[in-house]
Amino acid sequence: MDNLTFRYSILLVEGLNVTPQSSFPAFVLILILYIFIMISNIWMMIQISVEKSLHQPMYILFCNLTLNDILGTTVLLPHLLRNILTDPSQRYITFVECVIQAYFTHLNGTASHTVIMIMAFDRYVAICNPLRYPTIMSNNMLVKLSAGAWGAALVLVGILIGLSMCLSHCRSVIQNHFCDNASLFKLSCENTVINNVYGLTFTVVLFASSIGSVAFTYIRIVMVCFKSKNKTTNTKAIKTCSTHLTVYIIMFVSGCVAIFLHRFPVNGETRKLASVMFHIIPPGMNPIIYGIQSKEIRQKICKLFRNKVNTK
Repeated sequence: MDNLTFRYSILLVEGLNVTPQSSFPAFVLILILYIFIMISNIWMMIQISVEKSLHQPMYILFCNLTLNDILGTTVLLPHLLRNILTDPSQRYITFVECVIQAYFTHLNGTASHTVIMIMAFDRYVAICNPLRYPTIMSNNMLVKLSAGAWGAALVLVGILIGLSMCLSHCRSVIQNHFCDNASLFKLSCENTVINNVYGLTFTVVLFASSIGSVAFTYIRIVMVCFKSKNKTTNTKAIKTCSTHLTVYIIMFVSGCVAIFLHRFPVNGETRKLASVMFHIIPPGMNPIIYGIQSKEIRQKICKLFRNKVNTK
């Protein structure tokens, strides 16, 4: 095992199948998207931290989502940009770097669901139990919810990647454009039944918990809005919930497409493209959606553009 591990400590990444003619345009496009994602998410976090009117549980919990988007995008896109301009035969990565990338890639996907779940809980309390909302969603509760979302993701993904690390490997090619758990255990010639069972169970439980909590939350919210005759309250509830639900649907559909195509090796390039979109579309759309929904952030953006126009 030691000899094999040493021999294959340097791995070759297949990468995206990009022609020489389209490599530079693809590089520029992804670079622009990466810069936009980083600037927009970091700007959102700064605005939420400095704007006192945004010091609300909904926006504080949203900071978890922006942090996760920054993490997931940074784990994948810089490495992808380097590989686009690198000859396919020279796209090397060390085994340790591959494990780290796989861990944070799965952490990003898992935390996307766990953070969305605690945000759904916040909307549930705000609309279904508004009088007790300040008491329930205290600073202590916000810390507990955030720690729970990240703690569960850290532990579950740690077990997932740990099982793959325990395997010896007899291959040296990552059959993907980045490292993930499936790519790691496919390097091994050992029996990977345990890895597959845990991975499948992990995915099913995560998705079931995510769908179940969001569905329960919105069914309860719809029932409360249906019984309430206060149009102002109902309009506000629909506005805030539609924002959260839109973010969830974009994230869920992007992730499902990538996972679904993973079961069909013949669509390998389509699957790779879908997984890239998972790290581009939700992180790019989330700050836009919440920025449009927030009156304070809209005013900041309008003021910023007005100042730029006036300076010209």
